Amino acid sequence: MIYIQIFLAFFIPGILGYGGGPASIPLVENEVVDRYGWLSVNEFSEVLALGNALPGPIATKMAGYIGFQQAGVLGAIVGVFASVAPSLILMIVLLSILMKYKESPKVQKMTNLVRPAIAVLLGIMTIGFFTTAYDGIGIWQTLIIGVLSFFLLQKWKVHPVYVISGALVYGAVFLG
Repeated sequence: MIYIQIFLAFFIPGILGYGGGPASIPLVENEVVDRYGWLSVNEFSEVLALGNALPGPIATKMAGYIGFQQAGVLGAIVGVFASVAPSLILMIVLLSILMKYKESPKVQKMTNLVRPAIAVLLGIMTIGFFTTAYDGIGIWQTLIIGVLSFFLLQKWKVHPVYVISGALVYGAVFLG
């Protein structure tokens, strides 16, 4: 029963809280404090402060913490899944609609207009990653990982999961 309560406590605010974390926080508070009584208002404000202090989405961090507090690791998993499930469901529905009409001239035009913006955003993100890596581990380590990853992905067609895992192991062994 607790898992259903945890799911509902984070799923309902995820559906109703348009705009993500900040918009859904009062709804989560209503569920967690008023409806189920898992936390006091003071405890909730401390969890919210902790969630704001850490990187990433606030709602998922709060769901994980409160779910863990109430039902252990499985409670944390249920809480985090419930907080992302509304977006996940909506994305699947919208993508299925998009795929249904992918041959439409309007959809193709929209896709052609969005692609350059995505390319620029990915380029900016890549430059940011390389700058951060350069500042953190130096130019030679950054080049070794970058060039080796490029060849593994492009020339030898290694799956990205293995390349990322290899880079993590490299960093842990040689840089950690």
